[in-house]
Amino acid sequence: MPAINKLSQIKQQIKNAGTLGLSMKRRLFLFLVVLVLTMVLGVIIILLLTGTLTTGLDAEEQLLKRELNRTSRNVREQYGQLSVQTVEFSKELSVRIEKRLVEKNLEVTDIQYYPEVLEDLIAGEYERALFSLQKSKSSGVFIVLDATVNAKLENAQTSRVGLYIKNMEPNILSSFSPTVTLLRGFPSIGRNFSVPLHTQWRMEFDISDAPYYRLPMEKAVKQTLPISKLYYWSHPITLPGTSEEVMLCSVPLVDSQGNVFGVCGFEISSMLFKLTHMPDNSTYSRIFSMLAPVSRDSFVTSEAMFSGGYSARNVLLNNQLYCTKEDHRSLYRYQEEGGSSFVGFHLPVELYPKESAFLEQKWAVALLIPEEDIKNKLATFNLRLSLMFALLMMIGILISYFLSRRYIKPISKGLDILKSNDFTEAPKTKIPEIDDLIEFFSLRNEELQNSDEKEQSSEVLNDFVRNARTLSPAERSVFNLYAQQYTAKEIAAKLCLSINTIKTHTRRIYNKLNISSREELLVYIDMLKEAGKEFK
Repeated sequence: MPAINKLSQIKQQIKNAGTLGLSMKRRLFLFLVVLVLTMVLGVIIILLLTGTLTTGLDAEEQLLKRELNRTSRNVREQYGQLSVQTVEFSKELSVRIEKRLVEKNLEVTDIQYYPEVLEDLIAGEYERALFSLQKSKSSGVFIVLDATVNAKLENAQTSRVGLYIKNMEPNILSSFSPTVTLLRGFPSIGRNFSVPLHTQWRMEFDISDAPYYRLPMEKAVKQTLPISKLYYWSHPITLPGTSEEVMLCSVPLVDSQGNVFGVCGFEISSMLFKLTHMPDNSTYSRIFSMLAPVSRDSFVTSEAMFSGGYSARNVLLNNQLYCTKEDHRSLYRYQEEGGSSFVGFHLPVELYPKESAFLEQKWAVALLIPEEDIKNKLATFNLRLSLMFALLMMIGILISYFLSRRYIKPISKGLDILKSNDFTEAPKTKIPEIDDLIEFFSLRNEELQNSDEKEQSSEVLNDFVRNARTLSPAERSVFNLYAQQYTAKEIAAKLCLSINTIKTHTRRIYNKLNISSREELLVYIDMLKEAGKEFK
């Protein structure tokens, strides 16, 4: 029948739905995966646009800037305090020496002609120099007079008498009894004050290459500036006969008449600088700070002081470290010609006041890291971030898989019910649309079955009516009486025929109508009455 064929086609299409294209489970899974990837990509784009992905670099820059500000502030304070203390020491020392010379009926210009007074003069300032050393928290204090004990010696022109006390434990800055040694000075001072001689001790200073001695005295002679404008910070130097690099702050000794007769000052050793200005290396093990003179756009690394756990001086091949600014980041790049490269920041440091005789000297504090270290740091940060995004996507895909399975499961259950054509129990999938569809197919199936039964019944009755029309008049008379509920005997009496004749007609009627009994005949008669069909 047409309705039955249509239903069969629908059922076959439902059965074949899983083999045509992508299943709903796969479609939903792919949709959720695309949704997850789109969300992750959107997050990445937002992070890029807002600069969040560069937070690692920004954090490192802020860290370096804070550390540089701290180091620069400490350098200014240390060098500024020593500069002030050097000026005070010079003023006090000049007055004391001039006073003692006056007591001997001498002037400061006479000390080069009376070498016999030099030892007493220097020894008399030992305790004052030691006190100033303790007060200044420096690594050394020195006094150099413009005279020598023996002017007739071969090197007398470059030899000057004086005193140099070294603090051998500059890291113990608060100690009032430092471990001191005598680096320069009369050996009798060591004996009298129980001070050991330094292993590199010499009695006099070698000033053949001593800018700390020559420059302040020359400026004092040529310029009428106050002492506070005449102090001088030397570049890191190694004194003749010694092995440690030091920076010396020296001020000329000037008497009341304006006569220059020597210099005095304090020392900052490379060890003291390193211990005092050690940068925080918790993030970068090879970070270091540097105090260096500036020449245009470069730092003179051969004349710099270094601090840090990284021996930068050993890897710097040249004397110049050029500074460049890269546009895509705020970090500065510091490059040696054909050598190492670093990144970091620097700040200028003013070691001299305005109108100073040495104001033209420019210094800066830099905080640097080998460029490869920060690249490795950023690479590690980006790798960690990439792994986090990958993990996020994997989690999203797994969630998509389980959600798709959980979402499709009741739908698949409903489709299985539709495919099985078993609507007797009609279980609930808890999805209104699927439950409505199952209910619809259930009712539709019942209607189709009822319709099928009715059509089959109607066809049987029609065949019965067609066959009844083939009866002979005699057979039709017997049939009509059967229809009126008469028995065979009653029909024989009614028609005045023998019972055998009636039986013959009955057999022929049964054969033509395809029935086997009077009861079946009566059933068909009742069905015709119910269907409203009559014989003509």
